[in-house]
Amino acid sequence: MIKVNTDITAPIATSHPREEEIDEFEISVPSPPELMKRRAKKHVGFILGGTVVLLVLILAVFAPLIAPFDPYDQTLTNRLLPPIWHEKGSWSHPFGTDALGRDYFSRVIFGARISLMIGFFAAAVSAVVGSTLGMIGGYFGGKTDAVVMYLINVKLALPGLLVALSLVSVFGGSLIALICILAFLFWDRYAVVTRSVTQQIRTNDYITAAQAVGASRLRIIVGEVLPNLMNQIIVIASLEMAVAILVEAALSFLGLGIQPPTPSWGLLVSEGRSFMFFKPYLVTIPGLAIFMLVISINMMGDGIRDITAPEGRN
Repeated sequence: MIKVNTDITAPIATSHPREEEIDEFEISVPSPPELMKRRAKKHVGFILGGTVVLLVLILAVFAPLIAPFDPYDQTLTNRLLPPIWHEKGSWSHPFGTDALGRDYFSRVIFGARISLMIGFFAAAVSAVVGSTLGMIGGYFGGKTDAVVMYLINVKLALPGLLVALSLVSVFGGSLIALICILAFLFWDRYAVVTRSVTQQIRTNDYITAAQAVGASRLRIIVGEVLPNLMNQIIVIASLEMAVAILVEAALSFLGLGIQPPTPSWGLLVSEGRSFMFFKPYLVTIPGLAIFMLVISINMMGDGIRDITAPEGRN
């Protein structure tokens, strides 16, 4: 006789995996955002560079609240006062004063605004122009790509700094003019990278699927190609922002950039060069500020590239 087990409390065998196995699998295979967070926490260059850039950004945004004096106020009786680390320095003017008696600490803080503004907007405008041309040339190919490559080759053949000097001398050294001129100098770097990557992306299956369902070319470029280019665009923008700050400082040092009395780090170096042997802090302080900001932006950009790379290079 065959006995049938009628105990309803007996465990029933199922083919579903146990919860412990699912949880263990989920823990052992973290999501891409979690991987990037782990890489960011371990990347020393990204942490140091991002911290310095964040501090400079806070100083620039809250400059009217942090600066002890108006950067434009002149007091000739207090001209060329030494900084605090000098034996005759005082905390009323931590970085001393310039040749016109203006507080140097306040001018350095407000100068961070100009440098960050020019660097950010120049990189943003050049990213829009260069990435658009690169995607158009890489996606359509043929004669369109030939025209884009011709424009890129013409731009690469031009000496950047000499072109900047010529354009600034023609259009002036206003803030908007400098942003447009610097954007014109850097768009080709975005175009070269985005064109190359777009040529690889357009052969993928999801692009073919989007074409099969009748998506327009604009929809494919904006919705499918552009999101896969954002990593490269962000990395290039972080590096080009540092270059734009250096070029602006060079133009201001030559007297063709931001015009006085607007505080700019390059202009501060230019104004202090006449006293560099007697009051070296007038050149050292803005020079170190430019150096630290540019190095920090480069470190942050290199960190972004390492963190967002699929293979997790370090």
